[in-house]
Amino acid sequence: MNKDGSNVDLHVEVADTAEERGKGLMARDNLPEDQGMLFVFEAEGQYGFWMKDTLIPLSIAFIEGEGVVIDIQDMQPRDETIHKPDEPYLYAVETNQGWFARNGIEPRSQVRLARTTPTLIQTSTAAP
Repeated sequence: MNKDGSNVDLHVEVADTAEERGKGLMARDNLPEDQGMLFVFEAEGQYGFWMKDTLIPLSIAFIEGEGVVIDIQDMQPRDETIHKPDEPYLYAVETNQGWFARNGIEPRSQVRLARTTPTLIQTSTAAP
């Protein structure tokens, strides 16, 4: 559910191995509007993301282990700037740049992960 109380679904591919996380969305020239990639780490940490070989602009949401979005950042194609939040996180979701803003998802939104085919993410805004 987003900040307006509406359910928002995002279909994601899961990257839960070091190899999958390392490749991410590199070399793709498009991404459907309602799709993205969920990065799952073994433990909470402050892992960095860059866009060196990524061809499309993306937004990334960093999510802590309890499912709360702690930060959202926009990333530009082929940029080597390292993106990471100031706090540790367990999950990250990359999708088309601006998707989170267009769908009312912001820091402190609550995320529910549901393993289906494909994986589905539902979000809601947590109370302040």
